[in-house]
Amino acid sequence: MKESLVVIPTYNEKENIEKIIRKVFSLSKEFDVLIVEDNSPDGTADIVRKLMPEFPGRLHMEERKGKLGLGTAYIHGFKWALEREYEYIFEMDADFSHNPDDLLRLYDACANQGADVAIGSRYIKGVNVVNWPMGRVLMSYFASFYVRVITRMKIMDTTAGFKCYRRKLLNTIDFSRIKFTGYAFQIEMKYTAWKLGFKIIEVPIIFTDRTEGQSKMSRGIFKEAILGVIQLRFKRIRPKKAA
Repeated sequence: MKESLVVIPTYNEKENIEKIIRKVFSLSKEFDVLIVEDNSPDGTADIVRKLMPEFPGRLHMEERKGKLGLGTAYIHGFKWALEREYEYIFEMDADFSHNPDDLLRLYDACANQGADVAIGSRYIKGVNVVNWPMGRVLMSYFASFYVRVITRMKIMDTTAGFKCYRRKLLNTIDFSRIKFTGYAFQIEMKYTAWKLGFKIIEVPIIFTDRTEGQSKMSRGIFKEAILGVIQLRFKRIRPKKAA
């Protein structure tokens, strides 16, 4: 059984993709990497393709027809990982807003501290965000507060996108019932895990805004999260039926 896979969705990440891949492969623990590539017009896929012979059996890429949403990219990666029997499956951005060194701490929380999902949390010890304008910091912080109030989850960083899942958790979730594709996807996955009774640990991280490439955040994505949280509150969460 292969142990750890980092799933990285990409769209127009030519400035970052080679650097993030090499950084992950330089860590003291071995992680495999799956790039879920949404047909970037900037040539991101070509860069990954050229690197694959250098890391045989460790660097993988799934190419999709277009920009289909963050949530569907991660679900595609989760299914790929489960089919190949990885035990620990990670979500991570390509733009270095998530420090790859923290993969080791997320892994430790799941492998040694009993977490079913470990969350890289910006808000478990104050506000740990670098290079964001104050307006965006406040929007993100109060979005998490809003989610906690509506859903009653005891999670400080409800919108975090840097996570490690144990295989048994992802095997229990019915992906066909995960409805959101943008910002709200991260909330829905946490809410689902929480309602199904899995153990969640928040690991403090420092989040650094991207220095290269363009942000994918938009008002539409944020609006989906605000409205989606209300829908989640009344959603019936059930585990996936056994095959």
